[in-house]
Amino acid sequence: MGKKGRLAYSLDDVSIVPARRTRDPQDVSTSWQVDAYEFDIPVISAPMDSVTSPATAIAIGKMGALGVLDLEGLWTRYEDPRPLLDEIAHLPSDKATERIQKIYSEPVKPELITQRLHEIRDSGVTVAGALSPQQTQRFYSTVVEAGVDLFIIRGTAVSAEHVSTSHEPLDLRKFIYDLDVPVIVGGAANYTAALHLMRTGAAGVLVGFGGGAVSATRSTIGVHAPMATAIADVAEARRDYMDESGGRYVQVIADGGVGTSGSFVKALALGADAVMLGAPLARATEAPGQGTHWGSEARHQTLPRGYRSDVGTVGSLEQILFGPSHQADGKTNFIGALRRAMASTGYVDVKNFQRCGVVVTPSAHR
Repeated sequence: MGKKGRLAYSLDDVSIVPARRTRDPQDVSTSWQVDAYEFDIPVISAPMDSVTSPATAIAIGKMGALGVLDLEGLWTRYEDPRPLLDEIAHLPSDKATERIQKIYSEPVKPELITQRLHEIRDSGVTVAGALSPQQTQRFYSTVVEAGVDLFIIRGTAVSAEHVSTSHEPLDLRKFIYDLDVPVIVGGAANYTAALHLMRTGAAGVLVGFGGGAVSATRSTIGVHAPMATAIADVAEARRDYMDESGGRYVQVIADGGVGTSGSFVKALALGADAVMLGAPLARATEAPGQGTHWGSEARHQTLPRGYRSDVGTVGSLEQILFGPSHQADGKTNFIGALRRAMASTGYVDVKNFQRCGVVVTPSAHR
């Protein structure tokens, strides 16, 4: 009686309902746009060392998606991180976190940030890099001067009203206003947090908190946000912000808890404009993690809130995104699955697909 809790749903708890009208899969459009940058498919690679290297960012960009490099990762700490990536991939599970902490204790080097972003830019694809809120003020000028097209501020929980007695916190509203490049910021997991981030002028908001395959926030600090409810809540915040701002549209990007093509499709149906993929792309033969997967939470020096997991390898990046699939496990042909779902519900583009019907199907009744 002293505390009320709202019932919330994960992506596994909902299903898409077919509509009265259907289409051919080849007649739908999967493109999306953030600011002036248009992409063929609504996919963003997660800025995680097990997923995105300069080479995979380029490959993903050439496939019509957006590759995002972690600018606090191994590629900006070491001149050649490949031996360390190989080491992490082969560490025993009980030794992995401690060794990862040690490897990531090497400082980030601004000259390597510039070098990596130039490498991506020279390929001709859209250049995107990510920093944590804690390091944004320190390195953002280096990132902008290196010619980044899209700047991502990504954390487990990012708020527009961070309070600190030990340092001057990042003023997101002023920072984004003064910056000449579009900013995508998050994570946010509820209506209020997302609405406040939208009011900072962000071009996009990342939705998620502890929902990823390698996150342990629920077991370490007790915080978790089921993704189906979080995406729907943030989509509603976007709708209200459009009315408040006179029509300014903010991209909603699902980030976490999207391990299969089915959950990818449902994230878009619930209101996301694009999805940031981690574990699915970590399963690619080209992935730096070599079939293992870890995120920034695993490298925290005093309270790691993530771990390295074994996700295996299922095919090339192209096969994961575009197929063909040879197993009905939802690990390959994500875009084929999206096209089929859009065709089954009769919608011609991703924005209209957000209007499709969904039902709650709790796991106990599936």
